[in-house]
Amino acid sequence: MGIRDFFRALLPRNRTTVTASDQRLLEWLGIDPDQNGKPISEVTYYTCMRVLSEAMGKIPIKFYHDEEDGRHRADPTEMSKLLTIRPNPYMTPTTLWATTEYHRQEYGNAFIYIQSHFTRTGRFGGEIHYDGLWPLHPEDVTVWVDDAGIFGKPNAIHYEYRSPKTAQSYMFDASEVMHFKTWLTDDGIMGKPVRQILRETVGGATASQKLLNEQFSNGLSAAMVMQYTGDLDDERIKRLRKKFAEKLTGPQAAGKVIPIPMGLTLTPLSQKFSDAQFYELKKYTAVQIAGAFGISPTFINNYDHASYSNSEAEQLHFLVNTMSASLKAYEEEINYKCLLPKETDANLFFKFNEGALLRTDKKTQMEIVSSGVQNAIYAPNEARRLLDLPDKEGGDILMANGNYIPITMVGTQYSDAPVDAGEEGGQG
Repeated sequence: MGIRDFFRALLPRNRTTVTASDQRLLEWLGIDPDQNGKPISEVTYYTCMRVLSEAMGKIPIKFYHDEEDGRHRADPTEMSKLLTIRPNPYMTPTTLWATTEYHRQEYGNAFIYIQSHFTRTGRFGGEIHYDGLWPLHPEDVTVWVDDAGIFGKPNAIHYEYRSPKTAQSYMFDASEVMHFKTWLTDDGIMGKPVRQILRETVGGATASQKLLNEQFSNGLSAAMVMQYTGDLDDERIKRLRKKFAEKLTGPQAAGKVIPIPMGLTLTPLSQKFSDAQFYELKKYTAVQIAGAFGISPTFINNYDHASYSNSEAEQLHFLVNTMSASLKAYEEEINYKCLLPKETDANLFFKFNEGALLRTDKKTQMEIVSSGVQNAIYAPNEARRLLDLPDKEGGDILMANGNYIPITMVGTQYSDAPVDAGEEGGQG
């Protein structure tokens, strides 16, 4: 940790304002106090974080069982109820996964503590019971690699959580913590946030927004040079500057006539955003930030090259190129940490239903479902469940067009020779 990072870390994490003494300390260290805030305050960065977090929160997770005749919904367990219904008394699954994705993108790592207890049954037996899933703030977690074998497992990973309220430390085994990291990692253990790469870009975007805010607060008036005849001491210059600054700046000065004494001339310094290509540079910076997150410009309200057709394609692009790798990483960690060995051996597993990101309009959805039923892909009741409709009697039978025949029998309908029902490809 550098000296600047050390002094910056002295500021409490939950403090939203910087005191005068803090400001002087940061200025002495060469740190801009206005840039001390988190990048989340920059609108493009915030939008990207919102899109990713909400996408992760809206995808439901399902519990399946792979059997000989295919994949089926598995019977619920304590862990599946936590993952799909209520992770803890204060959160829904939507909140848990949205928070986890925010932590993963903002800090590079996200941690979920698996609260459990062991119930002994008999002298040598027992069962593990799961009580809750709790997200841990990444700034309060330290990851330790036990390369010396102090805890009895060489090169084992342990997680130390330090409570910000009680300052008490808790040490967890790797099996008790789900650890989700970004793809940007040097050692495969700790991830790095995208903002670490975008530090200069996000800083420039924040500075441009600060400049725009200052212009609005000054009533979009340009700076002025004050010319006067004669000599003035420093005290009179300060009073003169203060007097006219109050009258000439701010929204209240718009459209007003300001009288000035003889011998005094005010010359505005022309500054045009168009000459500096301010808008083009700001938009280009926004596209760069979105691109680093793998997000299409349309998600940050840039519709320069958008149309209705490619907007639908971009939803699929977002799932395939942005979310699919993250979903796979989530599933791998969940299935490794949240399933008992006997459940893994029984081919039980959790899987996110990524189809939630590709929901279409009612007409298109009905066409897809109808095609699946007519081609014996869905049974009628399975299709009705996709439309949130109840099952009907006789709806569990697959149906297909009676004119369809196996490909091995194509052309036999024109032959006079009888077809042996026992032949391969024949119909019984």
